[in-house]
Amino acid sequence: MKKLILTMAIAVMGFTAAFAQDSTKRARRPMANLTAEQRAEKATGMMDKKLSLTADQKQKVYAIELNRAKKMDAFRTEDRAAMKGKMKDRKAEMEKSKADLDNILTAEQKTKLDAFRAEAKEKGGQMRKGMGRGKRDKAPVVSNPPAQG
Repeated sequence: MKKLILTMAIAVMGFTAAFAQDSTKRARRPMANLTAEQRAEKATGMMDKKLSLTADQKQKVYAIELNRAKKMDAFRTEDRAAMKGKMKDRKAEMEKSKADLDNILTAEQKTKLDAFRAEAKEKGGQMRKGMGRGKRDKAPVVSNPPAQG
């Protein structure tokens, strides 16, 4: 009888430890493999929705986004060693397309776009901050801290 109770207690503890693992991680969705035209259309649609572009602006933005997407595809198809060396070229190309977009947009649209870019940059920084570091122990939360004095 004692062996049965002891075996059951060990089994319960083992199952408890097994199910206590963190299961809050989200499953990663596979990224859609879009063509340059699809990425340009998606970016243009998003800008149209956020910035209320005119028809003329929409055409110009699509042309800029398509050009950017094709150049990024060309950069991605190169080998890894060449990619690191061309980082300055990629950055210069991105700045050029940003400048072209700023020439097309009105002042109000520029401020909206800058706010959107800043928000996206902050969000990306937060995502990168937590990547690959695992969970670190945090300081315990004290609900009633001792009084100072």
